Amino acid sequence: MILHFGLRSLVYGALMSLGAMSFAQAEGTYEIPAGAHFNQDKLAKIGEFFKNEVATGKIAGATVLIQQHGKPVFREAFGVQDVVSKAPITDKTIFRLFSMSKAITSVVAVQLIEDGKIKLDDPVSKYIPSFANVKVGVEKKAEDGSKSLELVPPTRPMTVLDLMRHTSGVTYGFYGDSLVRKAYRDAKIYDGDFDLAEFAERIAKLPLHNQPGALWQYGHSTDILARVMEIAAGKPLIEIEQEKLLGPLGMVDTGFFVTAPEKQKLLAQPVPNDSDFRVGRINDPTVVKKIQFASGGMVTTMADYARFAQMLLNGGSLDGKTILKPETFKLMVTDQVGPNSGVDRDYFYFPGDGFGFGLGLAVRTDPGNAKPPPPGDLGELKWDGASGCYFVIDPKQDMFFVLLEQTPTERQRVQRTLKQLVYEAMEK
Repeated sequence: MILHFGLRSLVYGALMSLGAMSFAQAEGTYEIPAGAHFNQDKLAKIGEFFKNEVATGKIAGATVLIQQHGKPVFREAFGVQDVVSKAPITDKTIFRLFSMSKAITSVVAVQLIEDGKIKLDDPVSKYIPSFANVKVGVEKKAEDGSKSLELVPPTRPMTVLDLMRHTSGVTYGFYGDSLVRKAYRDAKIYDGDFDLAEFAERIAKLPLHNQPGALWQYGHSTDILARVMEIAAGKPLIEIEQEKLLGPLGMVDTGFFVTAPEKQKLLAQPVPNDSDFRVGRINDPTVVKKIQFASGGMVTTMADYARFAQMLLNGGSLDGKTILKPETFKLMVTDQVGPNSGVDRDYFYFPGDGFGFGLGLAVRTDPGNAKPPPPGDLGELKWDGASGCYFVIDPKQDMFFVLLEQTPTERQRVQRTLKQLVYEAMEK
C-alpha cells in the first residue's frame, strides 16, 4: 500500500537528498566504529557518578538502563524514590516524564498519518476552526525603547507538519521574555479545570510567536496536535494512545494520572529544595483533571519506557508487533528543519548544535559538531524532559539508554555526564 502523506516532495525529495549529503560529509568523523561493545569496568563509572550524586544530596535517586542488541548491558537504580519514604527505586517506580511525553504522542500521531486519519499538509483549522483566525505577534520598538506587539495575518496556514516539527508559532509562556510569551503568561492559560478542546481554544486566542514554518519554537504544539488527533480519531487522547501504542507495547504503567493508592506510593519525588519544575503549572499526577497534557503530562516506569525505546531502536516494531511501518518510521526520523527547509533556529533551539528535528524527535545530522559532547553517531534520536528524564537511541551501535530521575535543577549536568560516560565505556 502506498502511503499518502502530505508534503511528500518535502519529506522524500529535498530532505532525503540533504540527509544523504550530510552522511557523505560526516563520514570519518564518528568517534566509535560500528560494532563497538561495552567495557564493564568503564561502565562502573556510571554507578560511581550516580552514587555520589545521591550521597551529596543533589538528587534523591535515579535509574539507568543501557541496552544493546536487545539485552541490558547496564541496569542499576540509585538512591530512593523520595527522601521521606526512603523506598528504593525499582523498574516499577513511577516518574513524571514532562517533555518525554511528546515522543509518545508523536509516535501515535504518525500512526494516525499512516492510517490516513490526518495528513501532514492538513491545515490545523480543518480540525480546529478557531485557528483560521489566529494572528502572528510582531514586536515593534519605538524611539523611546518601548516595545509593542503588532498583530499581522499569517503568510500561510499552520499545518499538522508545523505542529509535529515545532514550527507552528505556538510557544510556552514560562521561558524567554518576548511579548508573545508574556501574553501567554498574562492569559493564565492553565487556570481552572479544562480539557484539550478548551485548551486549544485558549491557545487559538493568543498570537503566534512567529510565522508558521519560520522558526523552531518549543511550546504547546504537541497539545494542539493531540486535539487534532482526538477530532480525527473521534475519541479521547488516552484511548487513542492505549489502542495504538501503550496496549500493544504492554506499557501498563504509562498514562496521565496515578489514582490507585498502591501506585501513588511508587511515585518518585525530587529532593525538597528541587521541587519546582518551572513549567508554569503544577504537575501532580495524583490529582485527576480533565486535561491530558500531551506535551508533558505523562508518567511511566523504566519497565515501560524501555519497551518504547527498544521499539524505536528496532525501527518501529517490538516482539513481532508492528507499531510503525518501515517507511513511516523513516519519515518520522527524517530531519524536517535542516538546510533548505526555511526553518530558522535561535537561542532556544533545544535539539542543540549538530541535531535536526524529525516528527517529534531530535535527529543527529552532524556527528562531528554535535553539542553537548561527545559527538556520537549519525542518526541518533533523543529527547528529554524538565524532570530530568532522558533517552538516546543509537541505531549505529544497536543501543539505547534511558535515564529516569526527578531533578529539574541538576538535569542538564547529569544528562551530559551520563552520555559522556556511556560513550567512553564503548570500545571496538
